[in-house]
Amino acid sequence: MASGFFALLDDIAAIMDDVAVMSKVAAKKTAGILGDDLAVNAEKASGFVSSRELPVLWAIGKGSFVNKLIILPVAFLLSAFFPVAITVILVLGGLFLAYEGAEKIYEFIFPHQHSKIDIINEDLTEEQILIIEKEKIKSAIVTDFILSVEIVIIAMSTVIEKPLSSQIAVVSIIAIIATVGVYGIVALIVRMDEFGFKMIKWSKKERSISKTIGNILVKALPKVIQSLSVIGTIALILVAGGIFVHNSDFLHHLWPNIPSIIKEFVFGLAIGLVVLAIVSLFKKIFKKTKESH
Repeated sequence: MASGFFALLDDIAAIMDDVAVMSKVAAKKTAGILGDDLAVNAEKASGFVSSRELPVLWAIGKGSFVNKLIILPVAFLLSAFFPVAITVILVLGGLFLAYEGAEKIYEFIFPHQHSKIDIINEDLTEEQILIIEKEKIKSAIVTDFILSVEIVIIAMSTVIEKPLSSQIAVVSIIAIIATVGVYGIVALIVRMDEFGFKMIKWSKKERSISKTIGNILVKALPKVIQSLSVIGTIALILVAGGIFVHNSDFLHHLWPNIPSIIKEFVFGLAIGLVVLAIVSLFKKIFKKTKESH
């Protein structure tokens, strides 16, 4: 009886070890999208009055949690009954990520004016501020849903051949990290300047370590968000390229002497630009058709 109990404990420990190893692999695979998720949400949660940053971020975080509750059961059902759908969704998600990365690069090279107000200032009424908040929260949750689908599917693809129990454990862990970890870090980032201002106020001396660090934190916030955006864009293209390379024998065996990271970036960017051109063409056709009616 006792030996059976200890054997059961050994089995549980072995399963937990397997889950931990698989979770590390899945986390590594999804790191690129988590980086972009971090950049997107840091940008979405900034630009508000200081007192509204955390409530807005909390609203986005709750929306992200609901997204995961919707996506996870569907992903597990597909894995159990229609596993080929995981690969199809993975590739479609790769096309979206490549498109998003290429679009960001295009907008950086050829910037254009945005019609919507992205920054909240003191001249706006309380009603206008709430409208902008709702729009940004809605936009962030929609973006989070798309990224969450890809995070879950990529995590699922790393354990697709494992038992369903292992899939549920690993993918759920990644989903929790993608929600709690990302939004926790974003909260720290968006409050960086506020903490910097407090450090400046705490210092009674003209020159002090507290004031120096405070000034650094205040000035660093926009640069950190900008850096995250650049890193996130590169990560998107690399993740997309990796999806294409690992799901296509032709691309996988093409240019064998070139480092995989360069090959993945080239394929991700090239395919992203093609998708961007197609989407832009359809947008122009749709716009002309709409104007003619």
